[in-house]
Amino acid sequence: MTVHTDLKGLRAAVTGGTSGLGLALVRTLAKRGAQVAFVARTSDAVSRVAAETGALGIVGDVGRKTDIHAIALQITGNLGGLDLLVNNASSLGPVPLALLADTQCEELEAALATNLVGPFRLTKALFGALAASARQGREASVVNISSDAAVNAYAGWGAYGASKAALQHLTAIWAEEAREEGIRFLAVDPGDMDTPLHAQAIPEADRSSLKRPEEAASEIIRSLGLDEPRLALTVEVRP
Repeated sequence: MTVHTDLKGLRAAVTGGTSGLGLALVRTLAKRGAQVAFVARTSDAVSRVAAETGALGIVGDVGRKTDIHAIALQITGNLGGLDLLVNNASSLGPVPLALLADTQCEELEAALATNLVGPFRLTKALFGALAASARQGREASVVNISSDAAVNAYAGWGAYGASKAALQHLTAIWAEEAREEGIRFLAVDPGDMDTPLHAQAIPEADRSSLKRPEEAASEIIRSLGLDEPRLALTVEVRP
């Protein structure tokens, strides 16, 4: 059996890093030797995950314009640059989910602020660091976490689905515009996962039927080619 264990040298930042997929990504990347910074809004949760993983915890809200500059400075200042940005933090909008006719304008704005405008602002703030990484011959990538709600019209998911659809198209445009800079942009739908966000949306869901966040995190790493020998040390483990 082949186990890839070494991502030393990879500098990664993850938003929404204290629960669900974000936490799984922080744990997986840190365990495999990457330098990891993560962002979340709650200081106690940030402290707990930082102590557990050894990753750099940053308290901030990507949905707030005034937080972005400080977040970006802490990421690049502490990691010495950036190779991978995962825009994972997400907001459902209204909870419980609501039809568009029953959705308040402020609830739609909140979903757009976290799911679309936040990733745009943070990517823009870190674009120079990612471009510098690419010029150095490193892999520079941005992963925006999307959803099947971005392409399928589900009743009650209007705020979330519309914001994720916009994020998916924004990612495609970034990919075109950043190609010459050597920065890859991917929109990834990790599938239905057993996360607090999913529990908020569908409290009655059968958790046993949902994908584990750790599985989705590993799939994202594979999709980026981070398991390739050129970026990871391959250790042969024989039974």
